[in-house]
Amino acid sequence: MRRRTASSLPIEQMEKGTGKNHNTRLCFLASLSAFFWILLLYVHFVVLGTSDSNATGDSLKLQPSNVNTDSINTHLPDPHQIQSDTQFETARVREPENYPESDTHLKNIPAREPKKPGNYPKSRQGGSGETKKETKKESKEKEYPSFMRALRTVENKSDPCGGRYIYVHDLPPRFNEDMLRECRSLSLWTNMCKFTTNAGLGPPLENVEGVFSDTGWYATNQFAVDVIFSNRMKQYECLTRDSSLAAAIFVPFYAGFDIARYLWGHNISRRDAASLDLVDWLMKRPEWGIMGGKDHFLVAGRITWDFRRLSDEENDWGNKLLFLPAAKNMSMLVVESSPWNANDFGIPYPTYFHPARDADVFNWQERMRNLERKWLFSFAGAPRPGNPKSIRGQLINQCKSSKRGKLLECDFGESKCHSPSSIMQMFQSSLFCLQPQGDSYTRRSAFDSMLAGCIPVFFHPGSAYTQYTWHLPKDYTKYSVFIPEDDIRKRNISIEERLLQISPEQVKIMREEVISLIPRLVYADPRSKLETLKDAFDVSVQAVIDKVTKLRRDIIEGHTDDNFIEENSWKYALLEEGQREVGPHEWDPFFSKPKDGNGDSVDSSAEAAKNSWKNEQRSQS
Repeated sequence: MRRRTASSLPIEQMEKGTGKNHNTRLCFLASLSAFFWILLLYVHFVVLGTSDSNATGDSLKLQPSNVNTDSINTHLPDPHQIQSDTQFETARVREPENYPESDTHLKNIPAREPKKPGNYPKSRQGGSGETKKETKKESKEKEYPSFMRALRTVENKSDPCGGRYIYVHDLPPRFNEDMLRECRSLSLWTNMCKFTTNAGLGPPLENVEGVFSDTGWYATNQFAVDVIFSNRMKQYECLTRDSSLAAAIFVPFYAGFDIARYLWGHNISRRDAASLDLVDWLMKRPEWGIMGGKDHFLVAGRITWDFRRLSDEENDWGNKLLFLPAAKNMSMLVVESSPWNANDFGIPYPTYFHPARDADVFNWQERMRNLERKWLFSFAGAPRPGNPKSIRGQLINQCKSSKRGKLLECDFGESKCHSPSSIMQMFQSSLFCLQPQGDSYTRRSAFDSMLAGCIPVFFHPGSAYTQYTWHLPKDYTKYSVFIPEDDIRKRNISIEERLLQISPEQVKIMREEVISLIPRLVYADPRSKLETLKDAFDVSVQAVIDKVTKLRRDIIEGHTDDNFIEENSWKYALLEEGQREVGPHEWDPFFSKPKDGNGDSVDSSAEAAKNSWKNEQRSQS
């Protein structure tokens, strides 16, 4: 029998059978409708209402959250966009073409938070003062848009030049290249023309006696840093034509060569002319106005006293470059700095070694480790009979009277003291090398001896410890021996006995430390580039960048150093990380000579510089 379909059933019967289900469906639909309206009301009054109430007060806070940090990075330079030139004369510029010309879109981007919030003042740590401090910080950022562009390059971790860009001023040739064309006028007694060849390295040295390596050795003049440094800068991998991205700005003025031309027989107007002209030129540049020159630096391959004339008397020494108000804002790198002034910094004298490859350095270091050293100590130098404070006479006598000491006397004419081969051979055969003051605090010999793996013995902290704080460890006991000058003058100390007290194990450790420092103390060949090692140029440039970057961040954060005492500059250079205040120091007696109003020791500045020149004349006679 075929079953009936539902449609054939009477209507009353269908409604009777499905009445219960119909009521259930009505209840479900009513519940769903109620839930929908409750949800709609909740969204409208709770969620949207809260958002609207905060929109006005928090609009400034919400805007930056819409900035994608990845989009910021797209404006940073492509790591592979480097314009190189095979010609040595053309600087290699890493052009960050993707940076916009204007920073307008960057002004609303929050500045990078410092890594060490503990360095902030207490009001920065939180509480009601935090919002006010942040507003002040943002206001500072808007005052210095070019700072912020430079500082934010650090943010792009894919950019190897982030935070390291250098802008080089294109100076008129009278400030540099014209001097090289007139190289015979750079010294009264030395033909500097041969020393400006090979990018400032001078003539190659032949390895006749096997003292040097077969390559990388040159008869480099100790005052040639001006041109060596400038030529190394041409090979710097992070040059930029956009000064607003620069971590620092280099001024390629040959300050040492300039003053060398006019120290003898010229009036003060002639000696000051180029320095005044340079400052006038720089102050008209837009780059100068950003920080008033505090992000600028230049190099001079002479001692600081050649640039610190204390008066306008015609018979006073040097020019006044470092006393010019504008120049006081710049950093000047010199082979000897003033312990009492803050605008100059010591960098190493050039040695005879200028490696072109990392392997050249590694091979030389290994060779210095394996040398037999038959002399306990040695000294290369001449007495200073005209200087009653000099201890050179006593050092010479101790060398002569000791069977463990070696002396290389410097005298008139063809002295072995002027032979690079003789000097390096003696240093290579000595455990310790005596390094008293030269005519001024420092002398090139200290770097020649360390290049030979010889442990230096200093008698005045101004000869190295307060000078080359960028390049040498602050713990001087790791690489040197210190014997105070008074111990020698009063004949209380025998150098031989003092050095014999150091154990052979400790001597080995110290010598290894000296050898490990060699890369930081030499200037690589400007026509090449070391692969992994950092030379004296690299260390100096990074130190300048760190100095300028810290200054910029201090300005943004409102940090000031109101208690800074310039006369104690040498002490500040020795402070550990985080220290700010200076106090009494064991070396105070060495720097407590009577000073004039400028903070310079009258009897150690102009006279020291003049004696240095007299000694240069003597060495060429």
